[in-house]
This record gives sequence, C-alpha cells and structure tokens, in this order.
Amino acid sequence: MFILVLSAFWIMLPAYLPNPVAALCGGGLPVDLGRNFSDGRRILGDGKTFRGLAAGILAGILIGGIQIWCQQTYGLDFLPWHTVLSITLLSTGALLGDMVKSFFKRRFGKERGAKWPVADMYDLVAGAFVLLLIFDPAWLFAAVTLPVLVVILILTPVLHRAMNILGYLMKVKEVPW
Repeated sequence: MFILVLSAFWIMLPAYLPNPVAALCGGGLPVDLGRNFSDGRRILGDGKTFRGLAAGILAGILIGGIQIWCQQTYGLDFLPWHTVLSITLLSTGALLGDMVKSFFKRRFGKERGAKWPVADMYDLVAGAFVLLLIFDPAWLFAAVTLPVLVVILILTPVLHRAMNILGYLMKVKEVPW
C-alpha cells in the first residue's frame, strides 16, 4: 500500500508543484491581459499571470528533472519512470487545467478565491491528464494504473487542502481553500 501511495505522489509531483509556486511567484501581467469575455466578466482574472504561469511550469519541470535524475542515479525501479515529455505535460497541464477552471468560475459569476470544491481540487489532475492523453497516452496508461488513479483521486484533495491552509498561513493566499 505504501508503494502505491508513493507511486501516485511520485507520478503527480510535477503536477502538484506548479499551482503553489504560481501563487507564490505570481503577479504582474495577467494572462488574459485584463480583457473581458462577451459576458462582460474577466476572461480569467488577475490571479492568472504570465510570471506565475512560467514559474509554476518551470518548478514542475525542475522537480520532474530531479525525479528523473534520482531514478537514474539511485535505481528507483519500483517507482514509475518519468520522461521529459511526461513532466512537461504534467506541469503545463496542471496550470492549464487551473486556467480552464478559472474561465468557467468567471462564467458562473464566481470571483477570485471563491470556493468551488470539486473543480478546485481536481482541475490540475484533469488538465494534466488531458495533455497526457493527447500527447503521450502510452506513458499515461503505463504509469497511471487503476489503483494508482484511485489513490491520486483520494490524495489530491487532501494535499490540496493542506497546501491551501499552508498558503493562507504564509499570507500567500487570501482564503484557506
């Protein structure tokens, strides 16, 4: 069971890291350039910035690169192997999933920081898996077995909540969710 949980965390780490790093390093020019959608609301909002996007993706790729190095150096054959493509897709997909969620939050009239429980927890998983499904399905289906997927679906909300509380206590987030 421990190896299963560790494998799920190992697979998802390049997707888990970008969101908190984007929040920590964000600011500056918004990805939507301050524009509104046809409904008069912001496309994404001020919380999605180019600096946060770049920092988050780079952090995910960096941690994934460290994972690849550790596997090659220490022979961690009991863990799923990452590739440069898989870590890039996981990192990028996590933040794209977050942006898609923000787009729909704005359409439903939810402001930045408003709770949207299921979407807030699984946006990064959905975004990462969609990119993997499109660009590297062989890796996705080899690494993410059904038991691993179940653990990811259980682990993600727990980690999401813990990181949000930590971000709130560190004054990086305005709300603890």
